[in-house]
Amino acid sequence: MENLEQYKSIAKLAGCDEVGRGPLVGDVVAAAVILDPARPIAGLADSKKLSEKKREYLYQQIIDNALCYALGRASAQEIDQINILHASMLAMQRSILGLSIAPQMVLVDGNRCPKIDYPCVAIVKGDAKVAAISAASILAKVVRDREMLALHALHPEYGFDRHKGYPTKDHMAALVKYGPLPGYRKSFKPVKMLLATS
Repeated sequence: MENLEQYKSIAKLAGCDEVGRGPLVGDVVAAAVILDPARPIAGLADSKKLSEKKREYLYQQIIDNALCYALGRASAQEIDQINILHASMLAMQRSILGLSIAPQMVLVDGNRCPKIDYPCVAIVKGDAKVAAISAASILAKVVRDREMLALHALHPEYGFDRHKGYPTKDHMAALVKYGPLPGYRKSFKPVKMLLATS
């Protein structure tokens, strides 16, 4: 069990998380956030545990009150080239490098750190334990969900507004019926198998 208290005194502590490892379509999106200790944000939690309305509210709170934040991403093409794990690390690395303030320390959600020149610690379930990681998970999730809603507006028959690109039963049925769009991850098994048979 990590002693998370030791990080409380670090003024420029960046939290980093990514969203979108599981979906069959779209980018994997990461965010890095340095919260302002003078302006704490109430209600930060793992983005998956929050309602959409609450996430949208907190998203704005983070944008308005954080010392700085940045987004990073890796495209479906990059995911196909280097695999989802490496693409997730790349997205996180890009978000951390995008911060306008250099962090003294970076805490990332999960069990491994991206390649960066800052001290970095990976914390399993960090999005539920560390406010800055929670904030990063909320930013990344809201941004990615909005992109799925934009995709839904263009291609409503796939139901992206409901499944957000995850391989649900409905999504798989639509994928078989209509075929993969350009943003699909061709290396992911369901898409790969479909392309092999078509």
